[in-house]
Amino acid sequence: MPQVSKYPVSKDVSDRMFEVFQVTISFLKSKDDIEEFFDEFLSPIEKIMLVKRLSIAILLAKGYSYPSISNILKVTPRTIATVSLALKYRGKGYQKAVEKILSNEKMNAFWEKIEDLPGGLPPTKGSFIYFRDKYEREKNLPAGRQGKRKAKHSKRNIGIFSR
Repeated sequence: MPQVSKYPVSKDVSDRMFEVFQVTISFLKSKDDIEEFFDEFLSPIEKIMLVKRLSIAILLAKGYSYPSISNILKVTPRTIATVSLALKYRGKGYQKAVEKILSNEKMNAFWEKIEDLPGGLPPTKGSFIYFRDKYEREKNLPAGRQGKRKAKHSKRNIGIFSR
């Protein structure tokens, strides 16, 4: 288990250390940079502790019960309660992070559902020009290169080009 020195540093030094840490984290933009930093900065146990706490917070926000979370993540009810108290009564940073994660999951799920609909997304503004140009390009391709697209996009099958 990680340990903290029994000799505390002064408040000024402590504040400056946390400020430097926060700025350092904010500089990390890509997933690879973040992964590389934390792989070198944290021990495997420290990483597990952090990701389990975040996972507990996410599962609590999704409405999972303590026994379910305990079974899924192999954590004690006391650990779950500690995270739950932090979410409810401490600062808003934890809540903001969880909300961003959940909203991102909801957006991804939303777009996946839209993409799975028959016909997919409706054409966007200006797509007529794109399809007209695509049709013209395919019309001018040699016969062997048109393949299935030729039959799919022929004048006969697309009413907007027929006169």
